[in-house]
Amino acid sequence: MELRYGLNPQQQPAHAVSVAPGPGPLRVLNGEPSYINLLDALAGWQLVREAAGALGRPAAASFKHVSPAGAALAGPVDADTAARYGLGATAPGPLAGAYLRARDADPRSSYGDLAAVSHPVDEELAELLGGLVCDGIVAPGYAPGVLATLSRKRRGRFLVLEADPGYVPPAADSREEYGLRLSQARDDVPICAGLLTDVVCGELPRAAADDLLLGLAVVRHTQSNSVCYVRDGVTLGIGAGQQSRLDCTRLAGRKTHTWWMRRHPAVRAMEFRPEVRRQDRVNWQVRCAEGDLTPYEAEALRGVLAGPPPSAVLLPDGGERQAWRERLTGVAFASDGALPFADNVEHAARYGVRWIAEPGGSIRSDKVVEACERQGMTLVRTGLRLFRH
Repeated sequence: MELRYGLNPQQQPAHAVSVAPGPGPLRVLNGEPSYINLLDALAGWQLVREAAGALGRPAAASFKHVSPAGAALAGPVDADTAARYGLGATAPGPLAGAYLRARDADPRSSYGDLAAVSHPVDEELAELLGGLVCDGIVAPGYAPGVLATLSRKRRGRFLVLEADPGYVPPAADSREEYGLRLSQARDDVPICAGLLTDVVCGELPRAAADDLLLGLAVVRHTQSNSVCYVRDGVTLGIGAGQQSRLDCTRLAGRKTHTWWMRRHPAVRAMEFRPEVRRQDRVNWQVRCAEGDLTPYEAEALRGVLAGPPPSAVLLPDGGERQAWRERLTGVAFASDGALPFADNVEHAARYGVRWIAEPGGSIRSDKVVEACERQGMTLVRTGLRLFRH
């Protein structure tokens, strides 16, 4: 498979070759993939396939730079999200709903994403993608007529990839870096309920277990170190590729806080001028939710709004922000590696976390347990590290 270029445009030529006989794990139906497109597609397909298989519901992910910006299972789409994407009162189908939930987890990061879905793309999802800034999709199939719909997007350059659900990968993974070939056994331990049997403290309801399983599937296919906050089958915040696990927890926590603040009545009530595009509206809502507008941004915001800007309760030091954050509860937290210190637990507690899944095995695991008990959290040890680099 010839690629447009490698990781960067100056890295040409670039190509992909199947390491086993046959066509490989996916094929191109439209467009010309780049090196990163394929990395996103391969990781995204594995994530949604694993999540859907573990939880028995359609799954979707929005990938950027080899990590998910968001992931979700099929489920209810709240009225605010539906309005943002022009759905009106009509509830989307399972696959379109799963992708909307995944994309809305971090809509600023999902701009120009590669979508991944676990089931064949239907006309509803194809039409939805036509109105979004999305660069491509990977799926196990496409309903009749859908390929023609997608092929018109981006002046015919929209990338459409078909994954082979029957493909069996080799038993070993290998990569070359600076002239050195590294090989290892493929990590094929399934994400399943059996990983959640070692409940160290607290109780684990079924819905929370499902969220933890989704979180484990997400961190398995996210650049390490990584952690993930999940609620009701939707990732609220993903922290990827940090050297410190606490930095992962903080980064994902900030994203979770932004997700929640976007649902504050003052942000939802923002009225934009008709000419303001959807993504610009999304970006402004995110910035207001983050609560640290610069003076220049505050002035620019007045120019795009048809009504008054959000009230002062959304300022960083406003008590209303704290009060609203404390209303966020029922969040699950998954980590790809052992929590080395109790500070991860203390910080996660600020964002409504009640259930934690991590491998265990840290020399300070007893302190992590104490912190969970102090915060009234459930701690589950999976015994499975899920690093990805």
